[in-house]
Amino acid sequence: MKKRVLIVEDDAAIRRGIVDALTFRGYEALEAANGDDGMRCATRGGYDLLLLDLILPGPGGLEILAEVRTSRPTVPVIILTARGEEGDRVKGLTLGADDYVVKPFSIRELLARVEAVLRRSPERATDVKKVAFTGGTADLVRREVVYDKGGRCELSEREAELLRYLAGNPGRAIAREEILNRVWRLDPESVETRAIDMQVARLREKLRDDPAEPRIIVTVRNKGYMFAVGKGK
Repeated sequence: MKKRVLIVEDDAAIRRGIVDALTFRGYEALEAANGDDGMRCATRGGYDLLLLDLILPGPGGLEILAEVRTSRPTVPVIILTARGEEGDRVKGLTLGADDYVVKPFSIRELLARVEAVLRRSPERATDVKKVAFTGGTADLVRREVVYDKGGRCELSEREAELLRYLAGNPGRAIAREEILNRVWRLDPESVETRAIDMQVARLREKLRDDPAEPRIIVTVRNKGYMFAVGKGK
């Protein structure tokens, strides 16, 4: 199946060149020419990667990026930025963009960055909304756990994001450093990775996963953690 790339760019010539290059390379290209259309298309989904200009009529690229990270936290994003917009570039990366390309750029460079980001995307969780586990279901949209025998509890934003990432990569041992980098967008060298252990402990408690012998979120020695039950919905 072809990968679908959404291009949000108001310059018709640049947008046309990107669309033609992506189509020639075998991608399916979707287009939006302004911030309003871009916001609607980007938050609706149905694409594998977003190419996002920062300066747009209507909602700007940073506003769209913030909404995308709320509604579709796992989708890869490359921002397109003018040479003098370093501050916005940094802000975009802080908001969760995966990469950026500075205008004017060569199509070869853009395609190389698209392919590199898509190669890395299997490390991301799929966009899991519900996670079934022994004894209940976690609704990651509502951020709550509902138990089969009655009762419920709330999940914090970080607990929900952690569970989404683990459940989106079932059966794969995930290092603490990867969780910090990919889920919370923090530099593992600047944050104590033991913070992940505390989050896992709280999440296990809410999933009623025995910390002495966990069956849902398993500790993998010298590595990190693994989600050990079926994939979320």
